[in-house]
Formats: sequence, C-alpha cells, structure tokens
Amino acid sequence: MSIKIEMLRCFRTVADHGSLAEAAAVLGRTPSAVSMMLKQFEDHIGAPLFETARKSRLTPLGELILHEAGRGLSHFDRTLVAIEGLSRAERGHVRLAVTPSAAQVIMPPVLERFLRERPGVRIDLTDSDSVTVQQDLMAERADIGLASLPPLPGLERDLLLTDAFGLVCRADDPLTGTWPKDGWRALGDTPFIANGLCRYITDPDFAPVLSAAPLMVRNTASILSLVLAGVGVTVLPELTVLPGYHDLAFLPLPGAGARRELWMATQPAHLMTPAALVLAEAIRNAHPATARHDA
Repeated sequence: MSIKIEMLRCFRTVADHGSLAEAAAVLGRTPSAVSMMLKQFEDHIGAPLFETARKSRLTPLGELILHEAGRGLSHFDRTLVAIEGLSRAERGHVRLAVTPSAAQVIMPPVLERFLRERPGVRIDLTDSDSVTVQQDLMAERADIGLASLPPLPGLERDLLLTDAFGLVCRADDPLTGTWPKDGWRALGDTPFIANGLCRYITDPDFAPVLSAAPLMVRNTASILSLVLAGVGVTVLPELTVLPGYHDLAFLPLPGAGARRELWMATQPAHLMTPAALVLAEAIRNAHPATARHDA
C-alpha cells in the first residue's frame, strides 16, 4: 500500500490535537476510521508513530515524519490553491497585443477593474501597429489582440468600435483654416508621413499624396512626435490623437470620409486560460452593442 495524502493529513491532525476523538471531529470522520487510517500508515512505515495508545506523545520517528508530512501537506495545499485559482481565473497569465489607441482608450478602465478583482493574474501587454498585432495572434504569441484586423483563420473577432480618419497636423498649421475646402490639394508641398492605416483611405485623390510620401512610420507615438516637430502631416483615426495632444489638430477628411474599425481577435477557447477568457469577455462587455463575428 502506498502512502496517501489522506494518511498524512490524518496523522498530522492526530498529532496536533493529541487525541483520536478530537482529530476525528476536525476531519469529519469517526474515531474508529481515524484509528484505522493511522494504523495503516504505521503498518506501511513499519514502526509506531506515537508512544502510547492515547496518541498524546510522538515517538522520535514520529517527530521526524510529522515535520516531513507538514512540509508535504503545505506544498500540496498550495498546489491545490494555485490550481483552483487558475480554474477560477484568479491566477494565470494573459498576453495582450494591442494598438496604441486601444492601449490608451479601451484597456485602462477594463484592466483597472480586472486587476482589482483578480490581483493574482499577470498581464503582458505590448502595443504595436495592426500588422504586428496580427502576426502575434497568428503565431500564438498573443491570446487577445485589439487592432484593425481582417478575418483571421481559426480566430474569433468582435467589432469594438469605429472612429473617423482625419488629417493630423500641428494646431498652428495654416491647414486648419483651409481644410477641407481645397481637399488634398491644400497640402501642397507639405511632407506627408505615411503609416500602416493609410491603406484604409480609398479616396482616389489621396493616392498621389500617399505615393509621394517621403516617410513611412509605423509607431503612432513616433508619428505624432514627428507631426508636433513640424516634419509633416499624416492621416490617423481620431482616437489616436484625442485626448492628450492639445498641440495637434484633427481635421475630418473631405466628404463622408473613411472610418477605422477596431476589432478584438482571440485565440480559440481551448488555447486560452480561464483568465484570458474572462478578460476577453470583460472587453466585450465594455462595448455591449457589438456582435461576434467568427472567422
């Protein structure tokens, strides 16, 4: 017969309380059942663990075994707590890949509440452009991705929000007084800073502006810093600029304009931890008007 965890727990409880009756009450068993389990343990050890039948004093071997049993039970109990915490989404690790605007606008209130309710969960958040977010999702380096994403094989998508594209320039740029009545021609020789989201602008008059762009920059913070420095102008969704950039102007595009769609994509449920599933649901609940689209 092998030593069972119940034997160790029974032995420790009897040693702690000094009597079979008190140990039985703590364990929720009869004294005879406790006595039988303790005898099985002693038979396996091949030596008595208590000096007398009253179980009030341990033998020298019993003292040594009690120490080891206590260590083993403490480790076992910690393991149970960890396993149960993982299953209840109270522990775990969630990998997020998001665009800067999602990191600034969507995630702060969601993460504040999530981490307050689940302080044992560790979040690994990286912010990058939509192309990199897509690559991280497809390579399973991210559990949840928030970006402008196409349908991705095997992943689920939720449309979180849409916002308008606009021309972004310094607040003191003369364009703020001439845009949009002259359209893209108003840019003249002003350098245009291209970025990965420009592909969503389908206005044919914009194509020559994009093709002539002397700069291609993928990091939003870098783009905005360049615009602030007067290097050029760019086109970005509204939420990438507001709030916080008071020295910049966001000018709506001519006509109906284009809109950016911000999607959440998640790995299949069986590849996600319970904590990741709960966080994804929290993000969905922050935007309850949207529906799920299975890719």
